[in-house]
Amino acid sequence: MNTFKSVSMEEGLKLMADDKDFVLLDVRTPEEFAQGHIPGALQLTNETFTKQDAEKLLKDKSQTIYVYCRSGRRSKQSSQKLIDFGYTNVIEIGGIIEYNGVLEK
Repeated sequence: MNTFKSVSMEEGLKLMADDKDFVLLDVRTPEEFAQGHIPGALQLTNETFTKQDAEKLLKDKSQTIYVYCRSGRRSKQSSQKLIDFGYTNVIEIGGIIEYNGVLEK
């Protein structure tokens, strides 16, 4: 069975710094996303996104996808959903509450 990898926000940021071709996915609500998100992040709402929603936004199922939410619970749920939808390189990096960088609005 395919599964996602979980790392800390700090480790995820290090991996992204060395990665040239990835997607950063915020799975909080649109309202939470609008209040501030990690620069460059795309948004899908954990509770409501479907396979079709994911495939519209995330075209390459083998591309690395880093997933975060507020605290880490929804990012784990969404990461498993993506694996179930056929994505093969999903890394869950926890919650934005662990992020110390500048936020984009």
